[in-house]
Amino acid sequence: MDKFITLTGIAAPMPLVNIDTDMIIPKQFLKTIKRSGLGKNLFDEMRYDSDGNEVADFVLNQPAYRDSQIIVAGDNFGCGSSREHAPWALLDFGIRCVISTSFADIFYNNCFKNGILPVILPQEAVAALMEDAKKGANARITVDLDAQTVSSSDGQVFAFDVDPHSKHCLMNGLDDIGLTMEKAAAIDTFEDQMAQARPWV
Repeated sequence: MDKFITLTGIAAPMPLVNIDTDMIIPKQFLKTIKRSGLGKNLFDEMRYDSDGNEVADFVLNQPAYRDSQIIVAGDNFGCGSSREHAPWALLDFGIRCVISTSFADIFYNNCFKNGILPVILPQEAVAALMEDAKKGANARITVDLDAQTVSSSDGQVFAFDVDPHSKHCLMNGLDDIGLTMEKAAAIDTFEDQMAQARPWV
């Protein structure tokens, strides 16, 4: 998993509330267990019409936002089913941070496990960042996980809270397997001790 320390990028404004995981990645794309290739179907039913053509006014289809790395969203982002494909699709598209006033719990935790930083901010802060994001590609937002701040293009700074364990894992690029492998030496020592103490096992 890639480390997340600081990110300065284009933010796509998505003021919709209750963006659920089926909107993020519709159910017909859940057949794969690969984490790659899902970005092309991110927000599929909003990005494309019934003939597969791009919907011109959908934010991620607009030239200014095609390279977005941040989404500024409405309340309750990631609600619905617990599919891990949702953060996979966001990451594969290039999204590394989602900013909202609230997230569904399972989606929130899945983000950290897949290299995405979900930032919770008060409504007034999200509203200010939403307006900043509407300026387009020239308005870049900076997210600093170490300092726990989000800075708008015009210099407004908003502080956010994050669980210390989740912060450690994301800043060091540790998913659940990586976190376990940090203890590899202790695991090897334990296994050697058990092999000597209980050779019949």
